[in-house]
Amino acid sequence: MTDFMRTLELLAPAKDLACGMAAISHGADAVYIGAQRFGARVAAGNTTDDIAKLCQYAHQFDAKVYVTVNTLVFDDELEATRSLLKELKAVGVDAILVQDMSVLTMCKELGITAHASTQTDNRTKEKVAWLHALGFERVVLARELSLEEIKAIHAAEPEVELEVFVHGALCVSYSGQCYASEHCFGRSANRGACAQFCRMKFDLIDADGKEIEHQRHLLSLKDLCQIDHLEALAEAGAVSFKIEGRLKDADYVKNVVAAYSQRLNQLIAKHPDRYERSSHGTVTYAFEPNLKKTFNRGFTNYFLNGRKPDIASFDTPKALGEYVGKVKELRSHSFNVSSTAAFANGDGLCFFNEAHELEGFRVNRAEGNRLYPLRMPVGLKPGTALYRNHDVVFERLLNGDTAQRKIAVTMRLTATADGFSLEMSDGRQTVNTAIACEHQPAQKPQRENIIRQLTKLGNTPYLCDDITIDAEAERLFIPSSLLADLRRETVQLLDNRDSLSGLPKQPSGTAEAAFRDCRSYVSTMPKGFFANIANKEARAFYERLGAKDLDEAFELTHPHYGMLMQCRHCIRYSLGFCVRHSGRRPTWKEPLMLRLGDGRKFRLEFDCKNCQMNVYATD
Repeated sequence: MTDFMRTLELLAPAKDLACGMAAISHGADAVYIGAQRFGARVAAGNTTDDIAKLCQYAHQFDAKVYVTVNTLVFDDELEATRSLLKELKAVGVDAILVQDMSVLTMCKELGITAHASTQTDNRTKEKVAWLHALGFERVVLARELSLEEIKAIHAAEPEVELEVFVHGALCVSYSGQCYASEHCFGRSANRGACAQFCRMKFDLIDADGKEIEHQRHLLSLKDLCQIDHLEALAEAGAVSFKIEGRLKDADYVKNVVAAYSQRLNQLIAKHPDRYERSSHGTVTYAFEPNLKKTFNRGFTNYFLNGRKPDIASFDTPKALGEYVGKVKELRSHSFNVSSTAAFANGDGLCFFNEAHELEGFRVNRAEGNRLYPLRMPVGLKPGTALYRNHDVVFERLLNGDTAQRKIAVTMRLTATADGFSLEMSDGRQTVNTAIACEHQPAQKPQRENIIRQLTKLGNTPYLCDDITIDAEAERLFIPSSLLADLRRETVQLLDNRDSLSGLPKQPSGTAEAAFRDCRSYVSTMPKGFFANIANKEARAFYERLGAKDLDEAFELTHPHYGMLMQCRHCIRYSLGFCVRHSGRRPTWKEPLMLRLGDGRKFRLEFDCKNCQMNVYATD
């Protein structure tokens, strides 16, 4: 990797095989998908057979398939994990996303490329250097990092591939350091079973019990959208742009991937001497992507350019969709909208009522801007802002065939001493097939038939961009069946090119130096359960590096006290009471508490030195 020409990758989520294929066909350079077990979304598991089919489809375009084996593994699951990794290697996956260090050890033993999941809490150059020394080829950075922080990491570790999130849901806690779901509901985020504690309603109360905020979603963030900042992220050192959403359906994947792929192509067209896409193929679309029309809680670029207000979604954790205008006038069974948007029967609309609750309804009939709901919403008033979170026309469009991805090839047909030869090139490699055939002078022109037969590439991933027919070949008669055989054999050769899938790159530096660096970093790690050590092999891993006093994972010990979340999001700042950032001086008595509807409380600690908010258990 250099600062002169770098390969950029658009990385898309795949809930299942269909979503993965849709992502590739709509322009993704890589997809990440969960296997049957041990992925950070337990509801998004896939069979090894389906992953094999996805690899076969993706590799046609030199696109990659990464599999998430990024949960904590318990002792009685170690052998099942090892067996799964062997199966995944056999079907040709390109890398494994890893959180548990026992899984890293297995990947190295099996010769599989490992990427450090964001679950390993990757926010400093020291942590990234440590992970690289351990053998990780790529590190998925924490979502909270700014451009300056990404630049500093890239400058310190230029050989590490840096993957950054660019779109989708935001976890309020640093990933891998959230124990709230396990503490409250016995569902571990580090085991892929997050109960979305951060999307719940809370009261905010002070040390005297005074209620500051009542039943608001105080930990719920808007969704990330960095589509306008891809160039800045690339300049900072990111090479992979990751879309969140392994529970999202194919329509979401199609729309978001198409939008980001087109923008990434614009960036590369602007800097053709600096950047190139990591996969091949040109996509043609049958629709215009629009990020506002798929699930979103409103958008933020989070901390990309430093701390900013309005990153949270206190009123609702649900999808708002696109703003479509304001209510103009109401009648008993209908209302009209001051808007330039076009509405359709079945559209889903929503609005905030006087209690700041998101209220939704479906349009039964649309006559221009006059809308007839099945039942008139009680809280609807003139001037109310409306959002469309279900666009029937757009959804119907996305349900069809919306994109086609093809690799441009050139062909050259020549006459040989005993027949004919077809050469085909896709710009990466050139293959050649010869076939024996008696030469016979043609009785009529052959060119049009030759072109017609050779360019029938049908369901292959190829599209003929240019064809050359040597004069001698054009003069001779060639049966159509022979031309078809020649085309099929040549395409098959092109399909069977060698693949480097699954082969790990070795980290730079000597093994001794890497081991020394690893031991040095481990001595600085915070004590307690934050290393997420859930099995004997992970413990042995850390002990080899000199760590002997790290606690077992939260999931094994279930402490009643302790830090449940580490957040860059700060409620005090969001409410305008951060003195360091020119806010008002608080009038309440701290510590502040979050209180769930069932009465459980959680203490807030404002770590102003590190500009961080921590959430503690109090029971």
